[in-house]
Amino acid sequence: MYSISTRHERRLLWLLALTQFTIIMDFMIMMPLGPQIMHNFGITPAAFATAVSAYSWCSGLSGLFAATYIDRFDRRKLLLTIYALFAVSNLGCALAGSFPLLLVARAFAGITGGVLGSVIMAIVGDVIPVQRRGAATGTIMTAFSLAAIAGVPAGVMLGAHFNWAAPFVLLVVLSVLIWFGGSLIVPSLAEHLSRRPPPLRQVLPDLMRLLGNPRHLNAFALTFMIMVSHMLVIPFIAPMLVLNHGVPPAHLSWIYMGGGFATFFTSRAIGRLADRYGKHRVFRIAALLSTLPVLFVTHLPDLPFVAVVLFFPFFMVAMSGRMVPMQALLTTVPEPQRRGAFLSANSALQALGTGCGAWFGGLMLTNTPSGQIAGYGTVGWVAVAVTLVAVLWVGRVKAAADKAPAAGAAELGPEPLGEV
Repeated sequence: MYSISTRHERRLLWLLALTQFTIIMDFMIMMPLGPQIMHNFGITPAAFATAVSAYSWCSGLSGLFAATYIDRFDRRKLLLTIYALFAVSNLGCALAGSFPLLLVARAFAGITGGVLGSVIMAIVGDVIPVQRRGAATGTIMTAFSLAAIAGVPAGVMLGAHFNWAAPFVLLVVLSVLIWFGGSLIVPSLAEHLSRRPPPLRQVLPDLMRLLGNPRHLNAFALTFMIMVSHMLVIPFIAPMLVLNHGVPPAHLSWIYMGGGFATFFTSRAIGRLADRYGKHRVFRIAALLSTLPVLFVTHLPDLPFVAVVLFFPFFMVAMSGRMVPMQALLTTVPEPQRRGAFLSANSALQALGTGCGAWFGGLMLTNTPSGQIAGYGTVGWVAVAVTLVAVLWVGRVKAAADKAPAAGAAELGPEPLGEV
């Protein structure tokens, strides 16, 4: 465990949160820019959906591949290198003169974003003691709130006043500023390199051992279930509000801004509760409470727009509230020397769950002759069922310290992936 001052730790956490902010904004901003991109390149909605999904799938694959090398480098050098490539990918998006070039740029952005998420959480696991890791994870997850409050609305505004490429120019500028901040704030993190890395011919067998570790599999399954339950519902809220309830598209930004503003404060509070009362217990409570707003939003009655705006912060807080203790819990599952590899594989499972959830949700929805969306209530019940399974499953997710050393050694083999 590294020893840094409280002030340095606080600055580092907010730097990582800002880094995560740009990653989340990069993913989220594509959806509201859809009409402009389709008009500019003359593509169909199906082609645009390909550009959106390319990010998630490439993010997942890159996260899985990163598990073979993330623990072989100084965390600081890896973060700065991949983040520089992330900025280049967004510059490619802004300069894309054709849809194939945009598709390639989005895929490259997904590759870099998938690795960055793993590196960020590995740094948190290396620097922050386990008794304060829940609060630290909550700070990192305020990035989602910042993206909803400021990032996406600012990007939509720039796109409306200039063109669809303007939000990506903004991301490049922000990334350059954050990169220079990272070069000053992030310390060298290389204690995990104290042992010799395994030869490359051993990487694939080590990856199989990492993925086959029963303790890791339990954690991966929990991640997959929660992301599926998230994405069964969330991607279709905006279309449902517009088509079924007549909410003007321009008003959607108020809904997401309100929800993001609420989670900005609650994420850290929930993280502190997880540290105090236990990550398993807080996850179970948050997950059970989240089923109520999920069922409400998927069976939403006709309400005034003000009522929808007031409800949405409860929905966003409930959904993000179960992610904070889960993410903090996952950092305790692997041993320190393979934490980066484990979190890289877990990020891949997150991306896979994201894609599968959205795909399964779309399969259950249909359009009525009047143009409304049908089947959203069924989607809500399926999401609740998956959440309840996760509530039962979380008890199977154990920290590395919960295993006896001898049993852990026998389970992982002599040279597990990432042990260096």
